[in-house]
Amino acid sequence: MLESITITQADIWQQVKLSLQIPELVEQIVSRKIILSAAEEAGIKVEVEELQKAADFLRLTNKLTSAEDTYKWLEKHGVSVDDFEEIIYTDLISGKLNQHLFEDKIEPYFWQNQLNYAGVVMYEVVLEDEDLAIELFYAIKEGEMSFYDVAHQYIKDVELRRQGGYLGVQRRRDLKPEISAAVFAAKPPQLLKPIITAKGVRLIFVEEIIQPQLNDELKQEILRDLLLSWIQDKVNQVAINLNLE
Repeated sequence: MLESITITQADIWQQVKLSLQIPELVEQIVSRKIILSAAEEAGIKVEVEELQKAADFLRLTNKLTSAEDTYKWLEKHGVSVDDFEEIIYTDLISGKLNQHLFEDKIEPYFWQNQLNYAGVVMYEVVLEDEDLAIELFYAIKEGEMSFYDVAHQYIKDVELRRQGGYLGVQRRRDLKPEISAAVFAAKPPQLLKPIITAKGVRLIFVEEIIQPQLNDELKQEILRDLLLSWIQDKVNQVAINLNLE
């Protein structure tokens, strides 16, 4: 029985490799370098006051109410004070670059892609047997059973069963094409005919279609989408020299 274990940087690096995380980490590194380079080229800067305000907010978010709490948190995550400042700086510069590049593109993008931001409140039961799904569909339509009864009887996942198959608000882009096409063509409240997919036959009840509103929350989401798309394009354009020695 081991009484103590010493973990080195080499151990951590080996675990990263064994966990097959290198491609993901490489993409994150490349993305950060692209952001910092683009911000520098655009003359975007972060003021000391902004760094301090962001640092205070990060400490508040992580409930770091004292210097001791902060140092313990840094030690837990294996980062120094300089690393902490770099985390904050990168986050701020990324936000500023995002605003610089895309603030005036939010509304045009929204109107061109608003269908992708529509939402649907839906319930779902996934079955293995198509004939059973059709039978249950007509049983619900004819009032012999409720959708809740079907969900309670046929959903295996305990929590989902307790919720009657409720999936919350789903976006069009979150759903498979064959499902989103049927769901967003519905006239709620409506029970859809069983949909055959690679992962089973889906019995879906559409409670509500939520039309997107360009509020502050959605604007921030669109900004994130635009930045991620821009970064991915840049990543695809650069040559990555991976030196792991």
